[in-house]
Amino acid sequence: MNYTYPIDETWSKKEIIDVVNFYSLVEQAYEKSVKRDELMLAYTRFKQIVPSKSEEKQLCGKFEKESGYSCYRTVKKAREMENGDKVSMS
Repeated sequence: MNYTYPIDETWSKKEIIDVVNFYSLVEQAYEKSVKRDELMLAYTRFKQIVPSKSEEKQLCGKFEKESGYSCYRTVKKAREMENGDKVSMS
C-alpha cells in the first residue's frame, strides 16, 4: 500500500479509526473478500461521520484515485447481496 487514506483533521480519534476501518474493508473486498454485514455496518458508521453526500463523494473519490478501489461500487454490490454473503470485487 503506497497511499494514504483521506481523512478530515476535525474528526475525533474514534471517528478516524472508524473511517479507516471502512476504507480497509473496501480494500479487503478487492484483495480477498469481506463479510457483507461487516462492510455495511462500517458503511453505516462512515455515514454517521460523513452524512453529506458531497463530502462522501469527495472522500471516496480521493480514496479511489489513490488506491484504485471504489467505495461506491463496493457498497452498491454489497447492497445487492444477501445477509451473510461475502463481497468480493475481484
